[in-house]
Amino acid sequence: MPRSAARRPTLEDVATLAGVGRGTASRVINGGARVSDRARQAVEEAIADLGYVPNRAARSLASQRTDAVALVIAESEERVFGEPFFAGVVRGIGTALTAGDRQLVLLLAPADRTDTLTDYLTQQHVDGVLLLSLHDDDTLATRIAEHGVPVVIGGGTRPGPAIGYVDNDNEMGTQLAVAHLLARGRSRIATITGPLDMEVGRVRLRAFRAALEAAGIEPAEELIGVGDFSQQSGELAMRTLLERRPDLDAVFCANDPMAAGALRVLREADRRVPEDVSVVGFDDSRLALSTDPRLTSVHQSAEAMGREMVALLLDLINGEVTPEARVLPTHLVERESS
Repeated sequence: MPRSAARRPTLEDVATLAGVGRGTASRVINGGARVSDRARQAVEEAIADLGYVPNRAARSLASQRTDAVALVIAESEERVFGEPFFAGVVRGIGTALTAGDRQLVLLLAPADRTDTLTDYLTQQHVDGVLLLSLHDDDTLATRIAEHGVPVVIGGGTRPGPAIGYVDNDNEMGTQLAVAHLLARGRSRIATITGPLDMEVGRVRLRAFRAALEAAGIEPAEELIGVGDFSQQSGELAMRTLLERRPDLDAVFCANDPMAAGALRVLREADRRVPEDVSVVGFDDSRLALSTDPRLTSVHQSAEAMGREMVALLLDLINGEVTPEARVLPTHLVERESS
């Protein structure tokens, strides 16, 4: 059968050319079993000869699947496209979904606007949902899960056992950072936290306090500055910390952009790094290689986190696991800032 320029080849065309039934051709195209090697080869050759492309919409109707996965990032566009962590997670998610022959639907919604997404995400537009950077008062994950749609949260607070969860080991990473500063002989160690309405911000602060207490040092409230993960917040918090405690000799920042902001303020204040003040960040992003001096930072793989979120979600969609929590390892990368 010659390929027609006037119309798109159909499944019936494939079956006719291959000399098999329509059902056999369909099973080959959809990866089904119970097909002989000879029939499979004939169908595959017919597909190649005809230039046949499966109709995704028809497949979705038959399988009750859309082959699409939504990623919702509950932050502003400025933050999503300005911070390296988000770029890494999206790269990991995109790579894993492509390998799984799934489509990515990216939705950006500030924390106060996720209510409007519930209807779209629960009306069979997607097979599952990935959520990133949720704040405490956001109930989107619970609302989606109540409709039976598989959900995986990346970081944040896990609302309950019905929701999958993937995060990096924030507690261990923070402990490694503090231990490193203590080993450098630092004793007046400050921290710039992430937002405290997010679990990641609270966990890193709790781990910071616990690590100091384990070393016999009472955490001083005047050595705790609160940021929001942006470089500007790191600058503001560092200025406040220097005003409160000009004798501080180290600062642990809960991410690399805030550490970059802290380095800038320390330079303006004529404080040498690391001679006067040691600085450690959290991310080990590309930014850590471009600061002056280069930044010591806790390594967390944003791309690995994205890939693991997809792996868990696809397992949930396929019914291979129940919702669970997966925690990825972190380690410290030492550079010139400490």
